[in-house]
Amino acid sequence: MNAIQRSLLRIALPLAGLLAGAAPALADLRMCNTTPSRVGVAIGYRDAQGWTTEGWWNIGPRACETLLRGTLAARFYYVHAVDYDRGGEWTGKSVMCTRNKEFTIRGIEDCLARGYERAGFFEVDTGEQKSWTIQLTDTTGGAPARP
Repeated sequence: MNAIQRSLLRIALPLAGLLAGAAPALADLRMCNTTPSRVGVAIGYRDAQGWTTEGWWNIGPRACETLLRGTLAARFYYVHAVDYDRGGEWTGKSVMCTRNKEFTIRGIEDCLARGYERAGFFEVDTGEQKSWTIQLTDTTGGAPARP
């Protein structure tokens, strides 16, 4: 091995180590609030341990927030959101547990008996994508979602 080859090898090996150790791009679940109001968002999903609901993320007008970081645990997510400024909410037919302050709740059964509230959530089908953004809009009845 000549001097040029040794020099190239000294450069290539550390570079290969950096590339091998590079973390893969994370896939996230994001929520964008396209309304002029502040909103509170709760989500529900099913993972290997069963149903979970989490909340509240407070998202400002025309702002986006990452709700879940990393690989999405499910294909379907469920969203319930409240318009803090103008009133109203985004709901759906899937009933899950919530509470008035920050929460992570395991299970969706017997909400009231367990001391929680019940709320309707609308379904978002991510199509098993690695990354997904849900957009809350001023339209009634739910929100369109896009990858």
